[in-house]
Amino acid sequence: MESTVAAILASGKGILAAEESLPTIEKRFKALDISCTEESRRAYRDLLVTTPGLSGQDGPHQADDQEVATATIRCLRRVVPAAVPGIVFLSGGQSDEAATKRLSAICRADDVPWKLSFSYGRALQAPALKIWKGIPGHVPAAQAARHRRARGNSLAVRGKYSGQMENETGQTERTGYAGRARPR
Repeated sequence: MESTVAAILASGKGILAAEESLPTIEKRFKALDISCTEESRRAYRDLLVTTPGLSGQDGPHQADDQEVATATIRCLRRVVPAAVPGIVFLSGGQSDEAATKRLSAICRADDVPWKLSFSYGRALQAPALKIWKGIPGHVPAAQAARHRRARGNSLAVRGKYSGQMENETGQTERTGYAGRARPR
């Protein structure tokens, strides 16, 4: 069991939560006009797990990422014993970018007794799904987006993610092309 815990909490690693229910994946696919068949669901999950290189405004006040991190760590210190080996954060309805920024802010905390990690579903999958749209030819671009999200979260869990990375990858995640000429 200790080796399993160590693997889950390895530096820069996290968990891809891709076991969503049929109603959940149907909702995600429908939003992008993807046919939700057994074949398309299998192809999508295959896209996720075969992504190369992964082994390695005005309105109500919203707390900034550092405020969220400070409050989270304060709460955890009050209720989680130091003997607990690790804490794994969920993305819980946040956008992929917000989840990554907040994870990084939390993981920058000094002197915490636990290993910190993540178990993200939507926050690791959304950009890939938006690009893939059920089209086999979009798999490489979708996998590139998935790789960027995984890389960002790997940096975040070590407290080294910067929101500037979103600007560097934002064009790719909107168009589906990463540093290559767009096909004609």
